[in-house]
Amino acid sequence: MLSLLKKLAAGKEPAPMSAVAEPTAPTVDSFQLGLEDAVLSGWFNQQTDELYTGFKISAQDTVLDVGCGDGGNVHFCGMRGAKVICADIDAAKVAATAERLKDTPARDVECHVTDCNPLPLPDAIATRIVSTEVIEHVDDPAQFLAELVRVGQPGALYLLSVPHPSSENLQQGIAAEQYFQKPNHIRVISEDQFKQMVADAGLEVISHSQFGFYWSMWMLLFWEAKVDLNDANHPLLNHWAQMWRLILDTPRGPQLKQALDALVAKSQVIIARKPLTV
Repeated sequence: MLSLLKKLAAGKEPAPMSAVAEPTAPTVDSFQLGLEDAVLSGWFNQQTDELYTGFKISAQDTVLDVGCGDGGNVHFCGMRGAKVICADIDAAKVAATAERLKDTPARDVECHVTDCNPLPLPDAIATRIVSTEVIEHVDDPAQFLAELVRVGQPGALYLLSVPHPSSENLQQGIAAEQYFQKPNHIRVISEDQFKQMVADAGLEVISHSQFGFYWSMWMLLFWEAKVDLNDANHPLLNHWAQMWRLILDTPRGPQLKQALDALVAKSQVIIARKPLTV
């Protein structure tokens, strides 16, 4: 400010703002950054073989992923040599996942197109059961969870996630109407409700955590950007990814992420165990 006043007093015009070159922020891939953010949250730990913190996968495991989607979870498990069983109502996603698993050392791969009501599987087949972002879609969560419990061996571990209410409530009135309509999110599940659902199914809740502030904000901006999810190129989304990249790269980036994840989380995660005896 002092230098500007001196120039004016000397009868000199300051350079127009448009003439001042601004540094160009590097392009950041929103989805690649989202994967990095997930890793920072405890997902896909290559060093410890944990699909999520506390959920280790070994070659001796039989992993069932119900609602496998694009196959990211089962690919990680397949790379550890586990037997992989994937199930989803979307035939195209099941086919894509089966193709994706071909380059893994999984000792066996089994894929099913099913609405999971019931699962076309025998009792007590899996040592690890995964179902992420599915329960909020189903008509009867208790029946769905009962099926997951049925196919788990005694002592099996469960990795379950649903959207966190802090993010879901943020989307209310901003998200497209169909976001909260069948076949999408037909219920918002509180932390206490989620834990009670899992306990009522007969599982022991081991841990409950949350993550995903980055994705909560990204989704909020996505609705405003009005772009296709498969081609989500828009200044709002691009600048948000650049901002999050800068935040993570600060000296206290992980600490800031942890604080913001606790404030508005995209997902909540439960790890549970099936008792050895019923």
